[in-house]
This record gives sequence, C-alpha cells and structure tokens, in this order.
Amino acid sequence: MKQTTIKVGPADNGRRMSLADFEFAEVVPGYHYELERGVIIVSDVPNLPHFVQVNAIRFQLTAYALANPGQIFAVAGGAECKLLVPEFDSERHPDLAIFKTSPPGSDSTTWRKYLPEIVIEVVSASSEARDYRTKRDEYLAVGIREYWIFDAEQEEMLVLRRRGKRWVEERIRPPKTYASRQLPGLDFDCGAVFAAARAVPD
Repeated sequence: MKQTTIKVGPADNGRRMSLADFEFAEVVPGYHYELERGVIIVSDVPNLPHFVQVNAIRFQLTAYALANPGQIFAVAGGAECKLLVPEFDSERHPDLAIFKTSPPGSDSTTWRKYLPEIVIEVVSASSEARDYRTKRDEYLAVGIREYWIFDAEQEEMLVLRRRGKRWVEERIRPPKTYASRQLPGLDFDCGAVFAAARAVPD
C-alpha cells in the first residue's frame, strides 16, 4: 500500500509533527520551514538586509575556498541542506553550512549522517531567540564544531567553538577579524558583512 505524502504549508505554522514525518514532507513553496522541538515553524523568505549579509559571508568563504583548495568541499544555503537533530525532534536549515568533506552517499538517509563542520546564522528580528538560544543547544547536540552568529544590529559576530560537551564563546567586533581553527589561514572580516547590511536603502 502506497504511503500518503504529508503536505505542509503556511497554515501549519505551530502544528506538532514528528521529525520522521517532517523530514520527507512536501512543502508549499515560497516559505521557509523548520521543525523546532516537534513544532513546525513557518517564516517568510528573508528580507534584503538578511540576503546581502548571507551573500557577503558566502563571498569571503568562496574566495577562501578558491585560494585554499581542499579545505572546503561545499558552502550550502538553507534550501540546499538540512540538519536532523533527533534528540530535540528538530530539523534545521541554517543560513549557511560549511562542509569540509564530501558526502558519504546520496540516498534518502544522507542528511542523517552528513554534517557540516560550521553552521552560520544571520540574526533577524523574528529569529533572534532561536539563533541565540534554541539552535545553540541543538547544534551542540548534533556534533557541529563551530557555530557563527552574525548580528548586524549589534555589529557583532558571536563564534561558538566546541570544547568537549560545551561551547566556548568568542565575540568579534569590527575591525577585528576571525581566524577559524576549522579553516586554517582564514582571516574572516565580519565588518564587511555588516557594511553590506548598512548599504541597503531604507
């Protein structure tokens, strides 16, 4: 007997669902979907300031990857990858994810075992609590090595680095740059990210 496909749309915001059902659900396009602690979270496509910050981050990572062959396999956006966090019954789609190695396979279970070393979130008004509190616990639990949070309002990059079973925090403000242990030789300029946000017309 053929299994019925589960469909999820904007009206399902706040609906409870298991990770097993949400992982393969068919979604109505034009929105951003995540599962947070067993609850569907539906949000609009990010605004222009958010977009230009993500783009500015990607530019620097792409330049680094081209100058340092073999250090980065892929930089994926939220629609290109997912992180399954069974311990919290969550599915996350970070703004950017840095994978240093190639995937172990390409079947339907790939995302259950293929993890990025670094995940990146750009804070917006609607995501602030999730980015700073909820996601930090989930990304730690699933095995992420570094979690970068960019906050244009504060003009601050918060880096969480794994040390055993806890995060160690480092706050970077322009003109200070960040050197990641995961990406030798990287000199990341967070000031360029915040400058991109400031340049967006009101």
